Amino acid sequence: MMRNGISTGRWAMICLALGLMASAPLHGEGETPLRGTGDLGLVVERASGRIQVVETTGRSVLYRIAGLGDLSHAAAVFSRDGRYAFLFARDGGLSKVDLLTGQLVKRVVQAGNSIGGAISQDGRLVAVANYQPGGVRLFSAADLAPLAEIPAVDANGVRSKVVGLEDATGQKFVFSLFDAGEIWVADVGDPTRPVLTKHANIGLQPYDALITPDGRSYIAGLFGEDGLALLDLWHPEAGVRRILAGYGRGEEQRPVYKMPHLEGWAMANGVAFLPAVGRHEVLVVNSGDWREQGRIAVHGQPVFVMARPDGRQVWVNFALPDNDTIQVIDAESLKVVQTLRIGKGVMHMEFTPRGEEVWVSIRDENRVDVFRTDDFSRVTSLPMESPSGIFFTNRAHRIGL
Repeated sequence: MMRNGISTGRWAMICLALGLMASAPLHGEGETPLRGTGDLGLVVERASGRIQVVETTGRSVLYRIAGLGDLSHAAAVFSRDGRYAFLFARDGGLSKVDLLTGQLVKRVVQAGNSIGGAISQDGRLVAVANYQPGGVRLFSAADLAPLAEIPAVDANGVRSKVVGLEDATGQKFVFSLFDAGEIWVADVGDPTRPVLTKHANIGLQPYDALITPDGRSYIAGLFGEDGLALLDLWHPEAGVRRILAGYGRGEEQRPVYKMPHLEGWAMANGVAFLPAVGRHEVLVVNSGDWREQGRIAVHGQPVFVMARPDGRQVWVNFALPDNDTIQVIDAESLKVVQTLRIGKGVMHMEFTPRGEEVWVSIRDENRVDVFRTDDFSRVTSLPMESPSGIFFTNRAHRIGL
């Protein structure tokens, strides 16, 4: 048979060739190769206002993105497709960066002093927690257009610093007021008109918070007193209750050299592992009734207490003067099974999505080390300028991260 003067067989070959041409990636000089986002992440270079975009499969740096402001206490969240990162800078800057192209998409300075942020359950909204002025601001994740402002003003008219901003299910954000001692829940179903539920008298000076992986419990750490405050988001009408009250009662209070971070907390083997404020201990807490189950003596004041994805190990780093060390706790025996002295200024740890490796930032020695988690051997080191936070894209699919 002939088609327009061309045999059927030749016509089929032409169609196949055209189909292959249409489906083939077109890469000119300087164009970005086609790739997914599942093994991407970023490392904050706090002194230079820059991030390095990395990939964990080959343990390499893909891009360096500058012009991101004061990253001395930077945090990041990711779009649900893992392509974009939203960075919260200490100078009030909110930046959207494209991890696939290595480009700064947009940056807005939305406040005088920011401490972190979150992305909504549907991925459409970005919320920023502000110290100055105290409150939360909401932005469109698509173009960083401002949508609403929530001033953190208590019943006495006093404006408070906001800490512990977390995303919750039901298109909500939860956060704490440091100065007022309150926890607020913002329903942002209509992002231009947030609906607030306020819980007062939750304790003195909530300094950070976490939300459990199932999204049920919001827990704020208290700096002004021993204990934590828990809000059950399944039953918010029950109000906030105190847990672990007085865990350091009767003992000499140590100076706190660095506030512990709760967002990187560990849930493993049915219990929670939490850093004790001002103490050389990790608290072990029953995740059912939130009662203390034990304590683990550690090398120094814990800052991050993080579980390997399978829950078998808990990795801990420490405040000055012990910030050259990491310890590993076995979640079954509740014993320290490894102590690694790896360099001054250990700032942050991040596990690869399935936990076979962990990346560790060593600020004072300008590098990031990658360790195996089975035998604790160092796999490689990557030069970085004053690295601090490490964030991988698998966070995009986890509540509270």
